[in-house]
Amino acid sequence: METINATDFKARCLAILDRVAATGEPVVILKRGKPVAELSPAVRSGVAYPQYELKGTVTEVGDIVEPPLPADHWESTRS
Repeated sequence: METINATDFKARCLAILDRVAATGEPVVILKRGKPVAELSPAVRSGVAYPQYELKGTVTEVGDIVEPPLPADHWESTRS
């Protein structure tokens, strides 16, 4: 994994971003010789909508269309 000083990163930011995107190799950014950040390629799932990633994680319990309370508990039907 490559390391680069923050001042060098600032000067060559766009070129470094292009290289990380092309190679997939992360870069560690140093400030005063200590690691402060890691630049890695973005993860692309290829899914059009993020909600699709939730598919299969929900369990339906009972009828999802039926009201949760019986009609005699509704305020609008009380006399």
